[in-house]
Amino acid sequence: MVLKGYPRLSETFIAQEILALERRGLRLEIWSLRRPTDRFHHPMHKAIRAPVAYLPEYLHNAPLRVMRGALAALRRPRLPALLALFARDFVRDPTASRLRRLGQALVLARELPAESAHIHVHFLHTPASVARYAALLTGRGWSFSAHAKDIWTTPDWELAEKLRDARWGVTCTRDGQRRLDELAQGRTLLAYHGLDLGRFPEAPSRNDPRDGTDPAAPLRLLCVGRLVAKKGHDDLIDALAGLPTTLHWRLALIGGGELCGALEARVRECGLAGRVTFQGALAQPAVIAAMREADLFVLPTKPGPGGDRDGLPNVLMEAASQALPILATAFGGTPEFISDGVHGVLVQPGDPAALAAALIGMAGDPDRRRRLGAAARARLVKDFSEEAAVSLIAGRLRVSAGLGAAAIGSAPEVSPCVS
Repeated sequence: MVLKGYPRLSETFIAQEILALERRGLRLEIWSLRRPTDRFHHPMHKAIRAPVAYLPEYLHNAPLRVMRGALAALRRPRLPALLALFARDFVRDPTASRLRRLGQALVLARELPAESAHIHVHFLHTPASVARYAALLTGRGWSFSAHAKDIWTTPDWELAEKLRDARWGVTCTRDGQRRLDELAQGRTLLAYHGLDLGRFPEAPSRNDPRDGTDPAAPLRLLCVGRLVAKKGHDDLIDALAGLPTTLHWRLALIGGGELCGALEARVRECGLAGRVTFQGALAQPAVIAAMREADLFVLPTKPGPGGDRDGLPNVLMEAASQALPILATAFGGTPEFISDGVHGVLVQPGDPAALAAALIGMAGDPDRRRRLGAAARARLVKDFSEEAAVSLIAGRLRVSAGLGAAAIGSAPEVSPCVS
């Protein structure tokens, strides 16, 4: 498995998938382009047995590894094909980042154990370039899991060529699948992440009648997501600033990111400093505990700079696992999970006034919140368990690694593994 960074708090869906694949008997290795920067790890990371190796994030920091990779490449018959491919890419993307991807691929190609039979990569942008170059040089096959930013910010020419070269691929929303199918019809399968519900506690009863009218019992709002533009925290703050003074509420923001300082300043400017708490990035048990205490989950995602956008945020499914009512935007993959008025409430992205109106309506109707939360949990249990996606990916990986279409859950032969 080639990843951009590992482990990452914001990528629970990847850790969950790796753990599930291991439990189905697949032998995995993790190769990460970056070292971790988060202060905490999820319990899932401790349960994963796959060894982890880190490629040089910057080539000048590991000149000997890069040199050994380059010298080893000189002895490989596929080097001319790799150099021709890289030259075509570099003409269209003449950046230091492109050179770094080649250097990382040379290191990966040299250091991959011989028994690593197949390369699978998460994200079609930078990590897929490294995986593609290394696969070509070593004669291995490669496959991908595409998600959100990689689908919407990678140039069309690069996506189309990667789709052509990969043996197979999956993505986690119909929204993303449609985008990839426009470039290469039928090359990408749909595999919703889902949740392993065995890792989550049963939902609380949700019988508290808080409606925001009692200052001693304010409505408890929760938003979980990296503090980046596409999550729409600025719209949420503006919406909260527009609520009537008679509505009493508190908001907990969980997540870290580049916009933390700017959002804190915006909260102060709006006079909300005493009502909004920035809690930083937290491990999953703390996030679930916060969801169990909250009255309403809010996630107003929208388009980010350069076309960046979310797919189907896993935190929506985590909130649903606790029957926490959801207010979100009809954007990206969210409507594939939440139907407006059935499993939650959806408003248009980038519209703080509509968000404020929805907040007021949901605050004053605890019974409706309870019904929506229960419906979202039922939707999760019925249609978004992890089983279908992991079974699909595990089956494909078995075939790609030369293990045959073994029954799910059976142990593989002792050798080939997936990197």
